[in-house]
Formats: sequence, C-alpha cells, structure tokens
Amino acid sequence: MLDDFLIRAALAGLGVGLVASTLGCFVVWRRMAYFGDATAHAAILGVALSLGLALPVTWGVLVVAVLMALIIAALSDRRQGMDTVLGVMAHSALAIGLMGVAFVPGARIDLESYLFGDILSVSRADLAVIWGGGALVAVVLAWRWQKLLTATVNPDLAAASGIDPRREKRVLTLALAVVVAVSIKVVGALLITALVIIPAAAARPLARTPEQMAAAAAGIAAVAALGGLWLAFRLDTPAGPSIVAVAAAAFAVTTLLARLRG
Repeated sequence: MLDDFLIRAALAGLGVGLVASTLGCFVVWRRMAYFGDATAHAAILGVALSLGLALPVTWGVLVVAVLMALIIAALSDRRQGMDTVLGVMAHSALAIGLMGVAFVPGARIDLESYLFGDILSVSRADLAVIWGGGALVAVVLAWRWQKLLTATVNPDLAAASGIDPRREKRVLTLALAVVVAVSIKVVGALLITALVIIPAAAARPLARTPEQMAAAAAGIAAVAALGGLWLAFRLDTPAGPSIVAVAAAAFAVTTLLARLRG
C-alpha cells in the first residue's frame, strides 16, 4: 500500500492541477501569461513577510498576491506599456522577497521549497487549504463562466450586454491570486505559472469549444500531477519540476499531433 505522504502528495497535485488548469484557459485566451508570472513571483515577498511576522505562509502569500494582482490590473486598465511594467514588477517583487527571506532566521533552509515546491511534505492541513481554495475558485469560475467568457472573447459585446469587462478581469486576477497562494507548497513560486499555462496550452489543439478545452486541460493537469509524482519516485528527481516536465511533454505531443493533422 502507498505511504500516506504519497497519497497526500497525489491529492495535493490533483487539487492544484485541476483548478489551475481551468483558470489557465482564461489566462491563455487573454494572453495573460506574464501577468500570472508577476503574481507568482510576488509570492516570495509574501513568504518573507509571513516568516518575519510569524504568520501562516498561505495568508501572507495570498495578501501580497492579491495586492500585486490588483495593482497590475489597475495599470493595465490605463493601457501603459504592460510588458515592461510586468517585467519590472515581477522581478522586483522576487528580488525583494528573496532579500527579505535572507533576514529571517532559519528561513534559508526552506527557501528552495518555496521556490520549487515541496509536495511530498504536504500535510492534512495543507490539503484542506489546497482543496478549500481550489473549490472556491471553481465555484467562482462556474458562477461567472459565461460572463468571463464573453468578456474574454469580445469585450465590446460584453459591455453592450451589461457586463463590465474590467470587473470580470478583476475576478480573474483575484482567482489567480488564490491559486498562487494555495499552490506555493506544491510546485513553488517559480513553477506555478507553468502549471496554470501549460495544461491549457496543451489542451487547445484537442478542443473545439471553450468547455472542451477546460475539460481537456483539467485532464492533462491530472495526468501531469500523477505522472510527475511517479517520475519523481522512479528517477529520484524533484517532484514539482517533474510535474511541470510531464505537462510540457503533453504540450509537445498535442502540438505535434495538431501539426500532423495539418
């Protein structure tokens, strides 16, 4: 029988992968990849503040990720040069966070787990946070699916239908911040964006409708989570990067199949 820690790791990977991949469809459709990267990098600043103030890491990461997401959303509404702004904010938040962690006694030992994840150390309490946060994001996506989709596909049509595209974008940014907060222990701040984007990108050639793409992305994320854990167990490699590597392999396969079909 499998050890308890492997079961918890599998459940954590599934919980994060399912919700991150579904949200990732909107990230891919809106071309918000760098947006997610900036939010994820800000997570390390949240880790530093949490450790310094002796607060739960998840809450510190959530607060900082939400603030970063709202700031970026506000700047994007003003149509500034977002590629430069996102680049500056993402790497600045990461650098300041790494500096902050260095001043916290004993934190250097855990720094790698915050950057790349430590899914094998997930506890039952962590599972509750992961699945609770994932369920919250899933409920929000299901509740606002049509509005989010309309605002994504055609903002002008959304506005004409009484839907505020900026409000829907803020909903997505807040959902992304929650995913970042609950995912940091599974895949780490540097790999969260990959788990959001790669399954969705891999699912795109397989689907003809948005709903099909979301379902395919969730399936690919589940395979990546379980396959990555198996790969890490067999090859003695880090679990977080192994999960992302399996997702990347899925992306390569679906892209190749799409090209072969012509």
